[in-house]
Amino acid sequence: MIQKIFKVKNPKGVIGLNRRNIQFIYPHNQRKDYILADDKVKAKMILHQNDIACAKTYAVVERISDIKSSWKGLQEHRALVIKPAKGCGGGGIKILKKNSLGKWQSSGKTISDEQIFHHITRIISGLFSMASNDVCLIEECIMPHPFFAEIYDEGVPDFRIITLKGKPLMAMLRMPTSRSDGKANLHQKGVGIGVDMLNGTLTQVYDGKQYSDHHPDNENSVNGKKIPYWFTMMQLARKTAQAFPLDYLGIDLVIDKVKGPQIMEVNVRPGLGIQLVNKQGLQSTL
Repeated sequence: MIQKIFKVKNPKGVIGLNRRNIQFIYPHNQRKDYILADDKVKAKMILHQNDIACAKTYAVVERISDIKSSWKGLQEHRALVIKPAKGCGGGGIKILKKNSLGKWQSSGKTISDEQIFHHITRIISGLFSMASNDVCLIEECIMPHPFFAEIYDEGVPDFRIITLKGKPLMAMLRMPTSRSDGKANLHQKGVGIGVDMLNGTLTQVYDGKQYSDHHPDNENSVNGKKIPYWFTMMQLARKTAQAFPLDYLGIDLVIDKVKGPQIMEVNVRPGLGIQLVNKQGLQSTL
């Protein structure tokens, strides 16, 4: 099959960090409210209080001395996610699943309780956050909808939707790759796939350097591929935006194979790579 590669062009209306801050973040988000998005535990509380579909919270570990007792109460689960409450960019997130022998595995490799405790200790010590200390959030592991496996069947992909005053402006699908260790974040070697928001379909794939019509690990074209639950996700994004006193947000969603669309987290400073992924600037969207 001939690989279709497209040259990267600078889309019109692209904004940088300074303009994003001055035009989008500062006028629409009060600094005192940033913590509601920056702290995943606080964000999850708002989601739960507003009956917004999201992963169940299994445990919140605040102190190193509580790690062993908290971990003991989680052994009934077959899969879970460990993440820092104040982390960013996917750092510190670890997906754990039990194999047929009941042993915990991470990225396909067996991991011991001691290694898990060490990782949680590093989270609480603030090694993955912008703070001197942090809290460890342990939650339900979303099982991705078969739609994602048709593109790439490893890791947990998600949709990022940018909203302003409750209105979705732009969206992309973030997909893991064979080089990203299950992470969907673009700067961790994942890829972004543009979204036609009007029709609820995928467009081109962007790997940070070039465009193509397919995922780097799957030669089947994604252009025009219909997104399941798309309009439900749009409604969920609007409901989420209305639940937070933050008018400019990046809302991350995933589609669980049983439960459907679920909110993963919210971001008060969503990255600007979504513009290149969609070949469209946020300024022109406004």
